[in-house]
Amino acid sequence: MPRMRLVPRSLFGRMLVIAALSTGLALLFAGVTIGHVLERFVTRGLDERLDAQVAVLARAVRPDGTLDRTRAIDMPEFGVAGSDWSWHIDGPAGRVDSGTAAPLPQPATPPAPAAPAPVTVPLPLPPAPPQDVRDRPGPGGPDAHQLRAGDTRDRSGDRLHSRTLDVPTPRGPVTITAIGPRRIVEEPLREAMIPLLGSLALLGAGLAAATILQLRFGLRPLRDLRTALAAVRAGTERHIPDDQPGELQPLVTELNALIDQNAAGLAHARQHVANLAHGLKTPLAALSLKLAETGADDDVRDMVEQIDRRVRHHLGRARADATGGARARTPIAPAVDDLLAVLRRIHAERPIAIERDIPADLAVAIDAQDLDEMIGNLLDNGWRHARSALTIEARATDGMATLEIADDGDGLDDTAMAEAMLPGRRLDERGDGHGFGLSITRELAELNGGSLALGRSPTGGLLARLSLPLRA
Repeated sequence: MPRMRLVPRSLFGRMLVIAALSTGLALLFAGVTIGHVLERFVTRGLDERLDAQVAVLARAVRPDGTLDRTRAIDMPEFGVAGSDWSWHIDGPAGRVDSGTAAPLPQPATPPAPAAPAPVTVPLPLPPAPPQDVRDRPGPGGPDAHQLRAGDTRDRSGDRLHSRTLDVPTPRGPVTITAIGPRRIVEEPLREAMIPLLGSLALLGAGLAAATILQLRFGLRPLRDLRTALAAVRAGTERHIPDDQPGELQPLVTELNALIDQNAAGLAHARQHVANLAHGLKTPLAALSLKLAETGADDDVRDMVEQIDRRVRHHLGRARADATGGARARTPIAPAVDDLLAVLRRIHAERPIAIERDIPADLAVAIDAQDLDEMIGNLLDNGWRHARSALTIEARATDGMATLEIADDGDGLDDTAMAEAMLPGRRLDERGDGHGFGLSITRELAELNGGSLALGRSPTGGLLARLSLPLRA
């Protein structure tokens, strides 16, 4: 089972993933940050209302820790029955809630002596008692940093927000707490976040579209470079255009230099072949005349004519390459049929059953004589090593025509297959071969943009797979 790749193979996919992750993280950070800022802004308004109530109550606390009710004024919305706005004070005298007129009862103490007016007996004071809350400096009452914020829930489960202040008195600290509904913050925040998230989603979609357009436009030179290389490989262009972006210009320069170097090496090699063929042409002509004068056997004269045709063929190829001749269109089926007819006469003493499956319209971009030489070498090799049958199949896949020739002979192991492709290497010393057939076939296939591979046939013999470029 193939393993899933976390990183795409293409540059487009990698850059798209990076852009998507970075954009998503940026939008998430923006949403969280803006939401936090909005929450703090809305919460500040609620805190200011609670702090105002706390400040009023703090000024109503007497030095003995009791509450001066006449000064404990309820701010708007506080003290309303059924509302979520409330306050309470906890001190040495007990608890006072919003709307309560007096402290909660304390444990029973001996009654004080009758007097015309109540007398408050203060506790011993410390050496330097703190200032009265009413004399605390600052126009706003208690400082904001002295207040503590908190969140809780009421009996129905609704969230509440509170602000708490500790006021020191000679009898002990007094804790003032003002409570308001959390929905004062949540409802405006929700109303603000819905359009904000919608805007961020639209922004993300716009950035995604812009990223895709940017990547397609930015990577277009790579697609153009691939098209230019395909044109050079097909022979329609000699070089890759030099008008390239700055990042690709050094690569294009090196590729064009490599193309020129390969073309020079190939031209040099073919020039040697042309020189050799031209050097053989005159002696062969003289030999043909001599055989005609002496009345030589027809078989000998046919062999000389065949050699002469080979020489002329390679001369023609050299001229075509020098002038940039175009590739021909050669059907495979007629070439195989003609070669089979010749091989049946050559190997008449070894009758072989032929199984042939080749589409009639399958053609390759190869010179006819090159195709005859390649297929002829493979068919002759298979015929000589087959026991009783030879299978020939051809098909087209991915712009290439694949011809498979399989025999039912003894076959070769992996080491012998590699040695069989070496020039002059004969694995079977029987017969009149010279060991150059497979190497020549592979060289011709590679020169024409194809390949030759050896394997094992289903019947145990040798399988030769020749791949050549298609020609429409």
